[in-house]
Amino acid sequence: MAAKPKRKPAEAPPEPPPTPLLWRRGLRWALRGLAGMAGFFVALVLLFAVVNPPTSIYLLQERARLGGLQRDWVAMEAIAPVMARSVVAAEDANFCLHWGFDMAAIRAALDEGSGRGASTLSQQVVKNVFLWQGRNWARKAMEALLTPAVELVWSKRRILEVYLNVAEFAEGVFGVQAAAQHYFGVDAKDLTPLQAARLAAVLPDPKHRSAAKPGPVVRRRTGQVISGAETILADGRAACFM
Repeated sequence: MAAKPKRKPAEAPPEPPPTPLLWRRGLRWALRGLAGMAGFFVALVLLFAVVNPPTSIYLLQERARLGGLQRDWVAMEAIAPVMARSVVAAEDANFCLHWGFDMAAIRAALDEGSGRGASTLSQQVVKNVFLWQGRNWARKAMEALLTPAVELVWSKRRILEVYLNVAEFAEGVFGVQAAAQHYFGVDAKDLTPLQAARLAAVLPDPKHRSAAKPGPVVRRRTGQVISGAETILADGRAACFM
């Protein structure tokens, strides 16, 4: 009797399609996280257009470090107009002319090989209210994204009002009302042109400059600020917040 031919082993059934790879799942979660973060910041931008920011990352850090802060929020109507003009003259003379970034200042800073003087008041508000201090690229990227949003939603007057209330004028002293009381014993609405210029002159380095006991740098800068505040009033560059 002839031997039966051997059967070929049955082929294994095809494997089911592989489940999504781990990196795809991670990418989806990362995109959801970014969308959630974007929504969070958009909500804050809309909210703070009408509600005063209660605190910030830097304020929390300084309060924990110092044990307390001097801070007293005041409306724009309770701030001497010359104080607003002095800050704009000192920090961002083209504040009324740009949309958040002063491209001429940025080009000039790049030509000099430094970022000094290129940051607008709008950028500083975004950093001081929504972000953290430092020069790392992550913060700079978020600042670049948030600044146009703030410029779109907030008025120039609101941007300046928030800036004047969150800027640091001395160690542990935040906002123009606290600064006016700290240095001169007056309210922000009663600041003179000289006092306003001195406060603006300390802003680049508030921990090491004094408006009450100005050194040569602050004295020289004060004169420049007084002149600049008069100039932007005369040529119309203060119109957007007056």
